[in-house]
Amino acid sequence: MARSLVIKATAGADGAERCNQAFTVAAAAVASGLTVSLWLTGESAWYGLPGRAKELELPHATPLQDLLEVVLAGGQVTVCTQCAARRDIGPEDLIEGVRIAGAPTFVEEISADGAQALVY
Repeated sequence: MARSLVIKATAGADGAERCNQAFTVAAAAVASGLTVSLWLTGESAWYGLPGRAKELELPHATPLQDLLEVVLAGGQVTVCTQCAARRDIGPEDLIEGVRIAGAPTFVEEISADGAQALVY
């Protein structure tokens, strides 16, 4: 049974520490060889767009852009369907490799054998 980690980031600049922690854990899990799915919901949905992760600055933290690159290289990044719609974000707006998906996909991922879900 393959181990997987599904992480939901619910904050952006409005909760910079929570947001950075979600990305940090996702990147560490990728580096550890786990299957990783990072979900960007609420204000974190903006970080699925080019250049937006560079805007989050948090002292003593790995830059969000660097963490995002690690996750994209070895995991899956998803922007919530409703969160994208509320922000007028379409598939054409996203960083290559980022997808838009909704609750059914999230439920499928978190209910898979060996899956662990974390929400930040």
